[in-house]
Amino acid sequence: MKRLILWLIILGICGGGITLAVPRVQKYLEEKNRPKFRYKEVTEGNIIFEVQATGTIQPVLKVHIGSFVSGPIAELHAEFNQKVKKGDLLARVDPRLYEAAKLRDEAAVATAEADVERAKAVLNRARNDERRAKDLAAINPDYISQTEMDEFRFNRQSLEAQLLIAEQSAKQARARLRDSALNLEYTEIRSPDNGIIINRMIDPGQTLAAQFQAPELFELAVDVD
Repeated sequence: MKRLILWLIILGICGGGITLAVPRVQKYLEEKNRPKFRYKEVTEGNIIFEVQATGTIQPVLKVHIGSFVSGPIAELHAEFNQKVKKGDLLARVDPRLYEAAKLRDEAAVATAEADVERAKAVLNRARNDERRAKDLAAINPDYISQTEMDEFRFNRQSLEAQLLIAEQSAKQARARLRDSALNLEYTEIRSPDNGIIINRMIDPGQTLAAQFQAPELFELAVDVD
């Protein structure tokens, strides 16, 4: 009987201990499994992606930059792996021949336009002469013969044709000037877009020949962002 009572007392003590321990264990486990947050001030920085692979990296979009005109490379402003923006000057072909051609065509335009003005002045005089002849014939047909009237008319028509020729010549001269101005502009090799120079195929002093095919000067990896 005493042993039974003793065991009952022991069991009661153990049960009370377990009852007291369970809440503490639960609280410990809750604290242990609770998410922990760390607070830090927001700052700007680079996001770095690491690629675990081997091979050649190819740009998404690649542009070949060539030259439309021929001549020696006078200036070089871009190197490998250089970042460039749209419109940046990459290289310059020697512009002296193209500058001379532009000056020559400017002079040709000035001459052609002067010829147009001279043709207009001569034509106006011929028209006035024909009008005065008609006025005289209206007053008295005997003042001027039909042959003379025909000469006035033919002279006026001839000068009208000469004016038309002069105007067309001036138009051609202006077209040649636009062509030479464009060629001079093409001596500046500029980047067509934002990106990185991934290849350079020219050196300073190298001569370009663009008669049959535009020579490639640079390869540009275009920024697609």
